Amino acid sequence: MTPLDLGRLANRELPPVWEAFAPAPAGRLSRMFGGAQRYEAALRQAEADFASAQADHQHRETQRQKEVVDARRAHQRKASEAERVTAAYNASLDAMEAGLQSGDRHALSKYMDLVLQGSPYPQGFPTERKAGYVPESSLLAIEWYLPLPDIVPEYKLYKHIKTRRAVEPTSRPVPEGRQIYQRVIAQIALRTLREVFDADPGGLITTIVFNGRVHAVDPVTGKRIEPHLITLRATREQFSALVLDEPKFKPVECVRRHFFADVSPHPDELVPVEPVMPFTMADPRIVDPIDIISDIDKRPNLLDLHHKEFEAFIQNLFARMGFDTKLYQASGDGGVDCVAYDPHPIKGGKFIVQAKLYTKTVEPTHVRDLYGTVQHEGATKGIMITTSGYGPDSYKFANGKPLNLIDGAGLISLCHQHNIPARILKRGKKKP
Repeated sequence: MTPLDLGRLANRELPPVWEAFAPAPAGRLSRMFGGAQRYEAALRQAEADFASAQADHQHRETQRQKEVVDARRAHQRKASEAERVTAAYNASLDAMEAGLQSGDRHALSKYMDLVLQGSPYPQGFPTERKAGYVPESSLLAIEWYLPLPDIVPEYKLYKHIKTRRAVEPTSRPVPEGRQIYQRVIAQIALRTLREVFDADPGGLITTIVFNGRVHAVDPVTGKRIEPHLITLRATREQFSALVLDEPKFKPVECVRRHFFADVSPHPDELVPVEPVMPFTMADPRIVDPIDIISDIDKRPNLLDLHHKEFEAFIQNLFARMGFDTKLYQASGDGGVDCVAYDPHPIKGGKFIVQAKLYTKTVEPTHVRDLYGTVQHEGATKGIMITTSGYGPDSYKFANGKPLNLIDGAGLISLCHQHNIPARILKRGKKKP
């Protein structure tokens, strides 16, 4: 904080001096014509003026000293508040640093929020960005609000018509504007991947989910909507293989082929894509910490269930979500724990569900086995749900395939959304 500047209050006003008030003594000739009496009268008036000036000076000095005291007290209050704010900020940084070292969900999410907010973009681009870390899968989910398609200029060029002394715009073809916008959002996704992986302290993040969406108004219904226009999942290993400064680099083709990204085919019409993982499944404001003290939190701990009880719990969860479900008999890895049927005529179908009551990371072989089961059963999609997490190899294998991998954080998020009390407490012990 800057030192106190008292300004005019710093300088004490000089007191009045008698010499400035004293009348000149009467001369010999003046005394002969009544000068003595006039001098006496002037002297008395000067003494009164001098006393009044002294009193005024003392009043101003007293007021100045009071203002100095008030200014110093106000400055001290500001200094104390600044010290308090600084101490709190430093304490938060220390807590964040400790959290980063331990891989804490909230600490890394907050740190990456700061990284994303510090990324500069041109004027007119939204600044709303959120990050959510899932330590069980060393995954960071990012929800990024993109500029609307109209960020691409409507006119391609302006022509000077010499004969008419006029300048006329040439409209940009709709397909061209669409392609430019797709390149813009693909570049935003790639740039974000680079910034996050570069800023990752200690390599805590092995996988990133990027969901780009917009704030918009449906032109048909007039209602506010937030459609996703791009979604992808990338591992650090996949991203490190890219050469982004290649002059002929094609961002849209890259994210589609390399990360199996889903980019809206008609973003100008706000045609949405389905996110590979909803941000709510990683949002630290929704997903409760795993290590909640059992004496405080009375929600059922999923790790206290038997395997068959956990499979029944997952079946009930899907039933609560509106699926028709059927629970299978116990089977080995790669089998079918539950089949869920979605009656929706377009998005629906048969879903193979596997439940993994684990405290360790699910092996990629289980994900591969699930994919084989999906193909064998002729199912629409395979869903694996675990109380733990997945590694980058599992996510890499699942990219581009009809597989949904839901980790512990995502499971708790689903329970939260459907009002099912549940938690995952790693210190909990399974029933004998």
